[in-house]
Amino acid sequence: MRAMVLSKQGPLGENSLVLSSIPLPEPGTEEIRIKVAACGVCRTDLHIVEGDLELPRSPLIPGHQVVGTVDQVGKNVTLFNKGDLVGVPWHRSSCTECEFCIQGFENLCDSARFNGYHANGGFAEYMTAPADFIFPIPIGFPMIQAAPLLCAGIIGFRALRLSNIKEGGILGLYGFGASAHVTIQIARHWGIKVYVFTRSREHRKYAEKLGAAWTGASTDSPPSKTDSSIIFAPAGPLIPVALRVLRKGGTLALAGIYMSPVPEMSYELLYGERNIKSVANSTREDARGLLKLAAEIPIVTDVKIFPLIKANEALLRLKRSGINGSAVLKIG
Repeated sequence: MRAMVLSKQGPLGENSLVLSSIPLPEPGTEEIRIKVAACGVCRTDLHIVEGDLELPRSPLIPGHQVVGTVDQVGKNVTLFNKGDLVGVPWHRSSCTECEFCIQGFENLCDSARFNGYHANGGFAEYMTAPADFIFPIPIGFPMIQAAPLLCAGIIGFRALRLSNIKEGGILGLYGFGASAHVTIQIARHWGIKVYVFTRSREHRKYAEKLGAAWTGASTDSPPSKTDSSIIFAPAGPLIPVALRVLRKGGTLALAGIYMSPVPEMSYELLYGERNIKSVANSTREDARGLLKLAAEIPIVTDVKIFPLIKANEALLRLKRSGINGSAVLKIG
């Protein structure tokens, strides 16, 4: 099969991922093999390629927003059949037995493993994954449009819940990429007013098109303070900037897996029982909740399609904030 393979981390270039021909993977007894139709390109993939996240294995096939059809099932798998349309998210597995898993926080499991990181992912024609951590795609969702839901959507949904925003409240979004363009649709569906902070004028126009009540740069002052906010951009200096316009008792959720160093800041910015909450991965319940909601609203993802061989170009465009919505590799 064909796959885009990472052998050495470093600054992103045209040849960071190399198109390679490798053997077809065989599913384990609890796994299924997926014929990949589409795979979203995530900022986490960029962090993996450039070395912001330490590589647990090499070589590696990135990709963790996968939509495809079941091609083969392991002998112990009963949840899926050949031909089923499924989605594969970032979270690959957890132990299911530790205190975190038992309490519903499998995303914090010390033994958690992730697709496109601990195991080969979806920048390939085929991949395997544990059946218990794979999800049916809602009926009627085009495969290309469904791909961004599998990480950008799920993480945005979890961040929105952890931000403690309430109906009628004001939510601030910092950065307006793949995750934010899904999150704003959920927030608007819940009756929440959204302010979008981004340096990109193009992204501001796009946010307004999706229903943002106000847009501006991160240093601008919105019409009123936010009740909750979410930072999607991997920039630590945004934390004090966001706290500056957060109401007392409000929550600031940090949705990235990686963030540059947080600068020293005045305690006054936190005083007033303001909370900072990191968002660490996701749970299967998050995935089920997001996919159900995506079908109900319905969520519409805006995608820029690239062929598999153009994965490096897609990552470069993502790095330069050159994409409205999500980049998706069309594979099958």
